Amino acid sequence: MTAVIDRLGGGRPVFSVEFFPPRDDVGERQLWQAVHDFEPLNPAFVSVTYGAGGSSRDRTVRITGRIAQQTSLVPMAHLTAVNHSVAELRQVIGSYAEAGIRNVLALRGDPPGEPLGEWVAHPQGVHYAEELVRLVRSLGHFCIGVAAFPECHPRSPDAESDVRHLIAKLRAGAQFAITQMFFRAEDYLRLRDRVTAAGADMATVPILPGVMPITTLRGVQKMAELSGCTIPETVRNRLVAVGDDPAAVRQVGVDVATELCERLLAEGAPGLHFYTLNRSGSTRAVLARLGMAPVRSGR
Repeated sequence: MTAVIDRLGGGRPVFSVEFFPPRDDVGERQLWQAVHDFEPLNPAFVSVTYGAGGSSRDRTVRITGRIAQQTSLVPMAHLTAVNHSVAELRQVIGSYAEAGIRNVLALRGDPPGEPLGEWVAHPQGVHYAEELVRLVRSLGHFCIGVAAFPECHPRSPDAESDVRHLIAKLRAGAQFAITQMFFRAEDYLRLRDRVTAAGADMATVPILPGVMPITTLRGVQKMAELSGCTIPETVRNRLVAVGDDPAAVRQVGVDVATELCERLLAEGAPGLHFYTLNRSGSTRAVLARLGMAPVRSGR
């Protein structure tokens, strides 16, 4: 199994995409259509999320394993500590290994039911993502990624403590990081500067910026609320200006994402991680604008 870190060190910007386990057969078909749409574009890797409290654990393992076995894509599975004992976490990690999956994004995770509520560790579990990274590292040869937060984690008291947590995860064995979604390039650049000042080498520990092309105003508002991401007033005004026209909203979303990506790449970002919501059209349109993928009809 190819390690994600090996796909990030080629000296040129790369892109990756994120999927989530579908809830029904219709969603499953949509997911696999997106997988097949992205496969010819050769993303550095694709990731599959893991529901709060492990609610989609089995589907995540199954889908990530199928991607590994039936496509040419490099898959990475998410793993969260919510509601899991260390014994259960060992079992999940073992399931990934049995499926041939050796790339893991280790996350503490959000509380089930109330993502911004109080986080309570399992009595026999772990308290921090740093501990989860150490657990995964102790169980075999895994390539481990972690989360980073350009606008700080919602529970961090300040930017300095937020960076200390990220540095601790990297020192525990994480090899790269992916940021939460954001819309202001300056937030990513300030995070990168703080991490560098704290002693991390961005040349060997890349931080991939997370980008979500907007497809609906309501959807992005909900995602921003859950993640603590700020939607700039200028972006909100552009969306409001096109009203309820879905095609126009998606076009604004592509424009906004393209502008952000162009700035990030110009500032030396090692790549781009797209939150796709299991659809390929808007992300492919952005990649085409950036010259990172051929132009194709949207879906």
